[in-house]
Amino acid sequence: MATKNQPQKGKVSKITRLTAFWVIACLIGLAVISLFTPGGNLKEVPINEVVSRANAGKVVKLDITGNDIEVTVKGEDRPTEKTIKEDGTIYDQGLKKDAKVQVNVKQPSVAGDVILSVITIFLPIAIIIGFFMFMMRQAQGQNNQAMSFGKSKAKLYGADKKKVLFKDVAGNEAAKQDLEEIVDFLKFPKKYEQLGAKIPRGVLLSGSPGTGKTMMARAVASEAGVPFFSISGSEFVEMFAGVGASRVRDLFSKAKKNAPSIIFVDEIDAVAHKRDTRGGNGREDEQTLNQILVEMDGFDNETGVIVIAATNRADMLDPALLRPGRFDRRITITLPERADRLEILKVHFKNKPLDSSVDLDKLAAKTAGSSGADLANIANEAAINTARANRKTITGEDVDSAFEKVAIGPERKSKIMNDKDRELSAYHEAGHAIVGHILPDSDPVHKVTIIPRGQTGGVTWFLPPEDKSYTSVYEFKDILARALGGRMAEKIVYGDDGVTTGAGSDLKHASEMARSMVTEEGMGSGLRNQVFTEDRDFFGVVKPYSDQTAEKIDEEVAKLMAEAGKRAEVVLAENRKYLDGLAKVLLDKETIEEEEVGKILKGTTLPGTAKLHN
Repeated sequence: MATKNQPQKGKVSKITRLTAFWVIACLIGLAVISLFTPGGNLKEVPINEVVSRANAGKVVKLDITGNDIEVTVKGEDRPTEKTIKEDGTIYDQGLKKDAKVQVNVKQPSVAGDVILSVITIFLPIAIIIGFFMFMMRQAQGQNNQAMSFGKSKAKLYGADKKKVLFKDVAGNEAAKQDLEEIVDFLKFPKKYEQLGAKIPRGVLLSGSPGTGKTMMARAVASEAGVPFFSISGSEFVEMFAGVGASRVRDLFSKAKKNAPSIIFVDEIDAVAHKRDTRGGNGREDEQTLNQILVEMDGFDNETGVIVIAATNRADMLDPALLRPGRFDRRITITLPERADRLEILKVHFKNKPLDSSVDLDKLAAKTAGSSGADLANIANEAAINTARANRKTITGEDVDSAFEKVAIGPERKSKIMNDKDRELSAYHEAGHAIVGHILPDSDPVHKVTIIPRGQTGGVTWFLPPEDKSYTSVYEFKDILARALGGRMAEKIVYGDDGVTTGAGSDLKHASEMARSMVTEEGMGSGLRNQVFTEDRDFFGVVKPYSDQTAEKIDEEVAKLMAEAGKRAEVVLAENRKYLDGLAKVLLDKETIEEEEVGKILKGTTLPGTAKLHN
């Protein structure tokens, strides 16, 4: 997409000053012309009329300079008219000697006439020349902008920028260890060259958004003490062919002049798609990619420039970019584990006043699956909550509220629900909670609320007791069943025709999970150990399986959904009194925490295997 080049602030100021100069020059010129022009603003009248009125006593003064006459009529204190006489005196024009009029004769100024002539002739010419010079400078400035269109937009972070060191990056110790080797390469290249080792040309950082890929790259530059050029992949892409490739050449040229140096390309997948799935030769993004390939491993490969790229879609990158010699190192920046989350939270809460009720270890346990950016957001929201309440220290309640706001959205207490909707929401959330509480492979209930949050009318929140690397079929099936617990609770309480749209998002989430189990995890009963992943090319979605297989996939998904609904219904029917009891407490308190949920549901029973699977 084309980007609009904005003139720099200094250029704007210069153009403004130049424009103001010429405007002022024109005004001064006009003032000078007016000053030196006799009677410049006086009414012009015939000489015979002036003489006639002067003889009649209606003119009090005549100021004569050469043949020019300025006339002051009776009742005025300054000249208001002008006229021109013929050669000779004013009396030769018919003025009587005894006329009651004051006649002042002045000698014409030769210097004044010369100045007036010069100004009258040359000032307009000077103004025209100045205008054309101004327009030429404007055109030259636009031409310079056009010439710079193909220049790199990379930002240089040097010694004047705030440094980020590895000690400032909490977690991901394995990734830091790999990157510390890159730092050692940059600091002591001869140590490796003596042993015949080559400095890696590129490092690809892949991982989920918010895991700290950019911070890792900046830490490498700071630790190594080398110039750091930062640019986004999208900044190479323009609607004009060849601009992206030109910017790549310019970027690498700058980096080579500052070698050893680092080029950091964020979101490189914007210009490095697989070429066999994009279609069309000579596309702008393909030319840009080809230039990157040449710069990273062309004939001149001893440049001292290391390219660090970041992406959360490594599967979309062109294979030619990933081979050794280009991106020699591929480092995965994973979501932080519990110990890492604790360290990250300590970093973000370090300069914030905390109350003794704040337990960062407990918060780290609850935030499984959160990225470093999520944790930073929690710390910031907690501080905002404290400031809003006009307190000086952050409390545990502020932290919990911030965590819930980041994880599931803010409370919408302003939304007014009628009694019927509140009751339906209470039974719906109670259904989720009871199914999740009873099924053995489900996560524990953390909180149940009928206060609307985000786009939902209520929330039942499950949190794993510890981090998990894998999920079994049993766990998936229990997650599906508890997702349908709300819909089945509505069915049990209000009948088949009493179900509502409140379960829409639950059904969507469950359907996507069931399809993922079949197509991506090989967990379908009739299609076990087979994976059916879709791809996308220039013309749309490509399905690497037949229509018959697609029908079988649909059948497997429907079977999983039907089984989940049946299991949820059986659990709720067996524990109906607890469903009513939990719904009643929710209507009274609106929000119930984990400990109270456990007390209310104490005594619930898990139906037998025969009931659950028939």
